[in-house]
Order: sequence, then structure tokens, then C-alpha cells
Amino acid sequence: MAESEPTPLPAQVGEKRGCPEDEEQNTPSKKTKVEEDHKNGGHPTRDEEEGLGGEEEGDGEEEEGETFADMMKHGLTELDVGILKYVSDHEGFSGILKERYSDFVVHEINKQGKVVHLDDLSIPAEAEPKECDVLTDEQKKQLTELQLFTNKEDNVSIEVMDDTKEKRTLVHKAIKSQFPGLETKTEEKEGRKYIVAYHAAGKKALAAPRKHFWPKNRGSYCHFVLYKENKDTMDAINVLSKFLRTRPNMFSYMGTKDKRAITVQEIAVLKITAERLAHLNKCLMNLKLGNFSYKNHPLKLGELQGNHFTVVIRNISGSDEQVHQSMTSLKQTGFINYFGMQRFGTTAVPTQQVGRAILKNDWNQVVDLILKPRPGAEKGFLVRCREEWAKTQDPEAALKKLPNKRCVEGQLLRALLDTTSVCG
Repeated sequence: MAESEPTPLPAQVGEKRGCPEDEEQNTPSKKTKVEEDHKNGGHPTRDEEEGLGGEEEGDGEEEEGETFADMMKHGLTELDVGILKYVSDHEGFSGILKERYSDFVVHEINKQGKVVHLDDLSIPAEAEPKECDVLTDEQKKQLTELQLFTNKEDNVSIEVMDDTKEKRTLVHKAIKSQFPGLETKTEEKEGRKYIVAYHAAGKKALAAPRKHFWPKNRGSYCHFVLYKENKDTMDAINVLSKFLRTRPNMFSYMGTKDKRAITVQEIAVLKITAERLAHLNKCLMNLKLGNFSYKNHPLKLGELQGNHFTVVIRNISGSDEQVHQSMTSLKQTGFINYFGMQRFGTTAVPTQQVGRAILKNDWNQVVDLILKPRPGAEKGFLVRCREEWAKTQDPEAALKKLPNKRCVEGQLLRALLDTTSVCG
């Protein structure tokens, strides 16, 4: 990890269960995998140490008259979703996971099997533009202050002593490449030419991003390592795109990372220079960019081999022997990868019941579970759509109650309508 990064707290050892990659904060179940790569098999368990209540529901079916929302008020437990046993029979111990976001540290494992670290903040030599030296240190200081200043009416004027078009062009390019968010124009004052830098109009700039010169022998994508704290991947990308005045879909990545954590992952962006990206390190909080390189391809979801987790467990209640037994079991037996309470979510859709119905090929129940009314949990048009379905079982009538037909419910109803038409 780079020296500029906050040093994560050292991981302690703990044995409890499953394996999240993208869980939301405060999820009921976590993988406490300590300095182990995300590649083993192993065990689901119950997470009593996190204080989840909830009445046992036997085989997971809802009792008559109790809605899923009612069940969620008490807390969804492992028993509700069919996680019934530990992988081992030792006593185990309890503790608190992710009490602080810094207790959960994630390093991506790239497709070459290398753990990704942020350890180089320098700019590749080929990325350094020739026009850098046209700005003095004092001018760079003024422009930096302007870039960080919230008053968009302010500006910085730079007099061009060697008044030639070529020199003015170099100054324009230097400001735009080194100070994302600033625009420039040429003004004449009292017979002298000035380059005036000012804040760009955000929405206009986003709609028509400036086209920068891009050498033909340079890869179209700048790959970099993103270090972030307590922010999920899309939030971080939205921040970067705002500062760079480009669209979020210009960025690509191999996997999303937790919000409540310290995470390190590789990102690629189309035709943004390493220098512009590196300059953001002066402006951003809880984000750091580095390890820049140019390549001819973006990143794709799922290309990563896994994630390396460092986890801190606090307030451990258990003897040294219990902890040792748990760690031995975790090391020798492992855990079930990609399985845990966070996979079932906390929405009004009982996803474990939908999954059970799919496995049984009970498609009528699948449809009813997704479309059944959930009063108080959603917007009015969805409530009306669900009520219409419950009353008529008519996909066309229910679809008419739904203005946004691109949602899951809309797609399901359209598929039912198409099936009905074909069968009819």
C-alpha cells in the first residue's frame, strides 16, 4: 500500500462464516476471511454476534397472515433462508464485524492473479505534455485555488507576454489538461492579450465533453488503481466523472466494491490522460489514484480472479482455545464462497422464497411472489399495478397501471403478455 494511503488497522483473527464481495453496510452476515484469498470453499454459519433478532420460521415459509415486510421488522435470520448448520462442530466465538469502515480492507485480484495495490503515484513519461512548462509556479497555484473555489464567478487572468497564437494555444492546452473543471478564453484588456481561466458550466460540459488531442501510438484507455474509503464504486466514479467533465459510462471496472470499507481496485477510463487523473489527488477526499498505464482495451465485469480481504473482528468473547479452533477450521475446511445473508437482501421481495419456487419450477408462485401487493413499501403506481394483478391476474391490465415499463415488474408483465398472445 502506498505511503500516502491511510494505514488500515491490523487484521485480527476470527472464524465466522460466508463470503461477501459486494455486501451493503451492516449486513447481517459477513465473510471473516483473514489474509486469505477469495478462492476457497467452506461453510455457512449463523451470525449471532451481530445481534440479529427474528423468530425461527422452520423451513423458511411465511406463516399465514404474516407478510414478508412484517418478518423483516424482526430481522431476517439464517433459519429463515435455510442456512441451518455450521460446517464444523467446535464451539466457536463471537465478535463484531465492520464496527468501523476501516475494519474491512479489500484488494482486488486481477485476471493475472496479482493482488492490486496502490503504490505508485507517478505519471507515465509518455503522458507528460510538452506544454506543462508554459505556466509558472505562481500561476499554477492561482489556478489550483480557482479550481477548488466554489464561487464560479471568479477567474484567473494570465498575460501572454509573447503574444503569438502558438504561445496562447500552449497556455490554453496547459490549463485545460492540468486543471479539470476549468475553461479558458482569450481577452484583450488595455491593448494586452490575456488568457482568462474560469469554472466551466457543469451540465453543458457534461453534455458535450471537450475533445482532447490523443496520440495515435497511445492506448485509448488509461488504466489506474483506485483507492477509496467509505464510498462505493459507482459513487466514486460519479465523483471522478464530475471533476473530469465526462460521462460515468466512460469508466469500466471488473467488479464493484463495498461502501463501508477501504478498497483498492483497477479502473479504466476512455481517453483521459494520466496527468488529469493524477491532478485529482489534490482535490479529492477519501479517494486516491495511481499506478497509471495506457492500454487498448477497457475492463469488463467479472474479469477479476477474486478479492483479498483483511478483516478486523472486535470485542471478541471467547477463549484462546475457541479462537484457535475456529481459525484452524477456517484454514483447513474453508467456507462456502459467495454465500451468506447479504445475498438475500433486505427488500420487500422474499428472494429466498422466489429462489425456492424457481428451483421447483413453480412459475405461478414465482410471478405471484414478485407481483403481489406490498402496501407501504413502494410508490403509488407500483402499488396500483400490484393490486390490479392480485385482482385480475391480467398482465395487460396490470401493465397499464405501470408508467415505467422498464422495471422488473414491467418486463415480467410484458413477457407474460407476449406468452399469453402466443398461446392464444
